[in-house]
Amino acid sequence: MLLDIIIIFLGFVGLIWGADKFVYGSSALARNLGVSPLVIGLTIVAFGTSAPEIFSSAVAALENEPELAIGNALGSNIFNVGIALGVATAIRPLTPPASVTQRELPAMMFVIVLTGLLLANFTLGIIDALLLITVIVYFSWYLLTRKPESPALEDLDVDEIDSVSSLRAAGWLLFGLLLLIISAEALVDASTSVARSLGVSSAIIGLTLVALGTSLPELASTVACALRGHHDLAIGNIVGSNILNLLAVLPFPGLISPAAFDPSLLYRDYVTMLVLSLLLTIMCFLAVRRGTSIGRGSGIFLILVYVAWVGIMYWQL
Repeated sequence: MLLDIIIIFLGFVGLIWGADKFVYGSSALARNLGVSPLVIGLTIVAFGTSAPEIFSSAVAALENEPELAIGNALGSNIFNVGIALGVATAIRPLTPPASVTQRELPAMMFVIVLTGLLLANFTLGIIDALLLITVIVYFSWYLLTRKPESPALEDLDVDEIDSVSSLRAAGWLLFGLLLLIISAEALVDASTSVARSLGVSSAIIGLTLVALGTSLPELASTVACALRGHHDLAIGNIVGSNILNLLAVLPFPGLISPAAFDPSLLYRDYVTMLVLSLLLTIMCFLAVRRGTSIGRGSGIFLILVYVAWVGIMYWQL
């Protein structure tokens, strides 16, 4: 138990440091390659910070724990909006780019609605997994082939980033990514060990400890983006990660261990994810329309919704 607690502490340290270096390298590459920070956030940062969810869900499916994998995906998305974005916004109001309301947020809502339809029969099977894979292939193709926008790089620290070569930036990005993944996995393993010793179910572990552990990169990266003033990266990271969590994480239990799951994962947890996603979408649309930022009050409200969900979940135990 003591060793697990030490590993948990070191995991937090590794996540915070790794996230800072990963965001720094990503921002530098965006400047050097002339790529919009929003696109970087939706691809490199989102995939890197979603890697722990993908890896841990694959392991859970191989160990015939489909509910843990499904709970990880849903719980991570709830954490991403309720805590990661909520905390980041509470620290510093974020200004969403207009383009995110035209493409990325509608894409996220489409994926969420599609996921709800696939889960409506309380079973995640092979056909469901193949459909999700088809969507992520199309989404990836669209991102890579769409006509590039005018680089929205005004938010970046030009003096700091211009002094970093692409090779060095890539090195920091890779180092940060590896540290994020290793730290998150160590944290999840130690946390899961402690939870299992206390007799907690796999579904609750997936929704809370595993989702929390694998989503800490999103929290650390989003807060780091907010503190550095990279609003495009912060919002793009959350939107991209939430899309990947559904499209790239859920296929594993569907392909490897297709089975029925606890209906509460749909009625309670999917609905909470849907509500938080709608709130994020509405907040971004209103901010863009009014030319303002998503304020601290909105961030605190997102946090309170997450806390209410946790309270309901443990009340139903």
